[in-house]
Amino acid sequence: MWLELQIFGFRALWSPYYLLFVLVLSFLYFMITGPWRKKGETRPEARQQVMFYIGMALLYVIKGSPIDLLSHIMFTAHMIQMALYYLLFPILIIKGIPVWIWQKVFEVRGLKSVLSFLTRPLLALLLFNGFFSIYHMPQVFDYAKSSEWTHALITTGILFTAFCMWWAVYSPLDKTDRLSPILKIGYIFANGVLITPACGLIIFAGAPIYETYSQAGAWLQAMSLCVPTDVLTGISSQLSGPSFFTPMPVLHDQRLGGIVMKVSQEIIFGYIIAQIFFSWFNRERDTIDPLPSQMQTDS
Repeated sequence: MWLELQIFGFRALWSPYYLLFVLVLSFLYFMITGPWRKKGETRPEARQQVMFYIGMALLYVIKGSPIDLLSHIMFTAHMIQMALYYLLFPILIIKGIPVWIWQKVFEVRGLKSVLSFLTRPLLALLLFNGFFSIYHMPQVFDYAKSSEWTHALITTGILFTAFCMWWAVYSPLDKTDRLSPILKIGYIFANGVLITPACGLIIFAGAPIYETYSQAGAWLQAMSLCVPTDVLTGISSQLSGPSFFTPMPVLHDQRLGGIVMKVSQEIIFGYIIAQIFFSWFNRERDTIDPLPSQMQTDS
């Protein structure tokens, strides 16, 4: 497959402009948390910096590397992209940015009330899973893939709801950290339940449900989102569809994509639940109850 992908050229495979965008974000983070810091603003810990820069590297892998091109060829690659983009990337950014920056974000006039409302756990839970499921309805999905601006708007909107959803678990601000550890575990479990219907629809469908991967015209339109127009125009006569790059039938690819999304979600959610549980368990175990010693003193 790799040799066949070379037909699209360097720009489509490695998105140099997107790499520049990621590098600019990384530079701004370095300057804002370093030389441009004001008095009282602490430098992020080394662990935070590592998380942020890993997040930036992951962002490029998701949206700038050949994975983005493959996501328009194979539904399985699309679901890998979705799992990384919505279930992992926001966590790295939330944990990588220092508290004082988040405080400033939540204090912006006009934005404060909106963010406080949208990061309420129940609402954030329903918004993310609702928008994710609606996006993967065949009519919506194919329409989104037909327009660059529509696709960018929808996927960015879902990313915002993903940040709101994960904020309920990893909020660095005391005023928005509304859930106890046991409620966070239940919250993540609920996420896994709510995302299941969308995956089930995809896995158990008896026929290909997305024209983007099964109809040559719709597929070429989707490819225009990640391949320069001049390149795509020059090679379109040679392309018959995804089968040019992979022998996997469209229906099998669709089912595998649904399975990959569900398994990826279970792994990520399972790891986070274990992390929360053991952190909570160790904190409770290390808590010293003064009552016995006080009773012994009184006796």
